[in-house]
Amino acid sequence: MFYRINMADLSVKKDDGAPYQGLGGRALSSRIIDTEVSPTDHALGEGNKLVFVTGLLSGTGAPNAGRMSLGAKSPLTGGIKESNVGGAMGHKLGRLGIRGIIVEGLPKKDISYIIRVCSEGLFLEEMPELKGLDIYDTVAKLQEKFGAKIAIGCIGTAGERKMATACVGFTDMEGDPTRQAGRGGMGAVMGSKGIKAIIADDSGTKMVPFVDEPAFRAGAKKLANALLTHPVTSQALPAYGTDVLVNILSEAGGLPTRNFSSGRFEGANNIGGETLAATIHERGGKTGHGCSPGCIIRCSQIYKDKKGEVLTGGFEYESCWSFGAHLGVDNLDDIALMNRLCDDYGVDSIDTGVAIGVAMEAGYIKFGDSQAAIDLIHELGKATPIGRILGAGAEITGKVFGVRRVPTVKGQAIPAYDPRAVKGVGVTYATTTMGADHTAGYSVTANILGVGGKVDPLKPEGQVELSRNLQIATAFIDSTGLCLFVAFAILDIPEGLEGIVEMCNARYGWDKTIGDYLEMGKQVLREERAFNASAGIGGGADDLPDFFRKELLPPHNVAFDVPKAELDTVFNF
Repeated sequence: MFYRINMADLSVKKDDGAPYQGLGGRALSSRIIDTEVSPTDHALGEGNKLVFVTGLLSGTGAPNAGRMSLGAKSPLTGGIKESNVGGAMGHKLGRLGIRGIIVEGLPKKDISYIIRVCSEGLFLEEMPELKGLDIYDTVAKLQEKFGAKIAIGCIGTAGERKMATACVGFTDMEGDPTRQAGRGGMGAVMGSKGIKAIIADDSGTKMVPFVDEPAFRAGAKKLANALLTHPVTSQALPAYGTDVLVNILSEAGGLPTRNFSSGRFEGANNIGGETLAATIHERGGKTGHGCSPGCIIRCSQIYKDKKGEVLTGGFEYESCWSFGAHLGVDNLDDIALMNRLCDDYGVDSIDTGVAIGVAMEAGYIKFGDSQAAIDLIHELGKATPIGRILGAGAEITGKVFGVRRVPTVKGQAIPAYDPRAVKGVGVTYATTTMGADHTAGYSVTANILGVGGKVDPLKPEGQVELSRNLQIATAFIDSTGLCLFVAFAILDIPEGLEGIVEMCNARYGWDKTIGDYLEMGKQVLREERAFNASAGIGGGADDLPDFFRKELLPPHNVAFDVPKAELDTVFNF
């Protein structure tokens, strides 16, 4: 079931989605944007569309299938964008039979609207009382009116003000907005449409139908067994969360420190997963927390402050890095507060942290000054001139301050792995359609963790092939509604991948092979690249900033040396 919402006349119409049958998640969102949005349209204009779509396995109860995708032309990169998010929303929309919600046009009135989805249908409703609220207060108001069991996705004041790094915050299993569709400015597009929130209530729904339920359950068991036996998904992530990577990357010399000037951080252990877990346990928080229904990896957590009050959740490695090593800060409580503020104002924690690091590079504030960094995030929340500069992203911040060393690709901030010491992910940063994005082809698996084989992270050989294969596979995984972290298990345990194929086939009565599904991934990348090319983002943009090729990164004293000619072959398929 598809719905179209036209904000110009406030109409809501059902749509059979005939051109989009057989697609889900990223494959669906990118196909809609590529088909219906002109690449030359302004990202905040009437021609852009915001889509909420579920994955092929959403609502089924498949292990770790709670993800959903938001899609639009990005106000940050100017290209196509799919932003992937966990929480309760994807599962509930899947149970409600929703494949896609397409929001188009611009509203005539400057008030807040919500999209309410329930078993009776989809409704567009005015809620002017939400105007000007940040995310936590918005969630509280919606839960007060509609009940605690609904799933919510909403924007804060950053989205209302159409900041290019604005995200959409989604509620987790406890009803807290700790899950973010963070990258690419989807919150700004949502704000331009006048949509403050989307809520879903799946009460009264029936079980999602299967063409072959026994075959589906057999496939689900294969994937679950792989996840429950692989050491990364069954041990490391539940115990320490993704923040377990801080010490691993610092030891490997690939933890970007003080705006990518070093690969090791002397305070890494103070902000790493082991210390994070110990702090959480000491204060009565929770590790091993699932962010969405059906999650059996449970890499999330609930972090409390020194007074025992919940401060933040879903405390990811990337946030611990962007407000930690990247800024030269080793105080977990200060980092957690910065993460909470970003979740509340509604901005991406990666781009915000990197932008602050660029401001530190310029000498606006000093590296290591966590209070000054916290103050800057509050300036963003108040939309002061410096706050708006930071809210526009790291690349704009670098231009305003005249900084040469600005770690972005296609306008989006480079995340928590230095591409000189983790060269496979450097290839992904340079070439992905999404702007710098580690999740688009997570080469850290083979470069650092020895998952799915081993490719020397310090040498250029083999990196293009590694990134290419992972980008193709990831585009498929992002289309299923599965969490990307299932890749850790299925790269080493073939039965897990077999289970995914069997679940998709059994859900819809298909007879597809893994080759067919990988072809879906290839087609996603072809369509996204075609959109970007028409938007003016051609192959010449597929590279890293020059300082990564010219400056040697301590401690290994390496540069990014994958030849540009090889980068140009990533999508030769």
